[in-house]
Amino acid sequence: MVVLNRIYTRTGDDGETALATGERVKKFDLRVDAYGAVDETNAALGLVRLHTADDAVLDAMLERIQNDLFDLGADLATPDRPGKTLGWEALRITEPQVERLEREIDLLNEALSPLTSFVLPAGSPAATHLHLARTICRRAERVTVALADKPGERVSASAVKYLNRLSDLLFVMARHANDRGAADVLWKPGATR
Repeated sequence: MVVLNRIYTRTGDDGETALATGERVKKFDLRVDAYGAVDETNAALGLVRLHTADDAVLDAMLERIQNDLFDLGADLATPDRPGKTLGWEALRITEPQVERLEREIDLLNEALSPLTSFVLPAGSPAATHLHLARTICRRAERVTVALADKPGERVSASAVKYLNRLSDLLFVMARHANDRGAADVLWKPGATR
């Protein structure tokens, strides 16, 4: 259980923050950047949900994803250091969470009209916000991959896969929110020359 009695601590005034392990790092550390981008993705999904209340299936998926993103943030905020034990079981993203995203992609994609061009991030308010969340998620994925590639750092393969699948799902959700693809705004190459 998380208990937050005090919102400000003044411990970050020097440009450092604490990871879940208590380790202090600079606020621009790749690990902080990774879980910050995950948090930003989650906030963007909160905006999406302002426009999905009438779509119970989509809104329920988004609520589950928002909870998953807190799990992912906890995962990234808890480094797996060789030879160091935590004293508790770290919360980690699991393969079943990734597999659920894949099933949801397949479910929504079945009803979509085929693509004939790239889709512009436009259309309905829900679709437009979903595209914004997708691009933020892609940044979270890039930063997480950079963290995983950094010597001495470890990031689970499931965490990276989760972000990759999530951005795909957000694309499919945006098309779903655009009248199952019928109201997608398509790119017209060279149309503005």
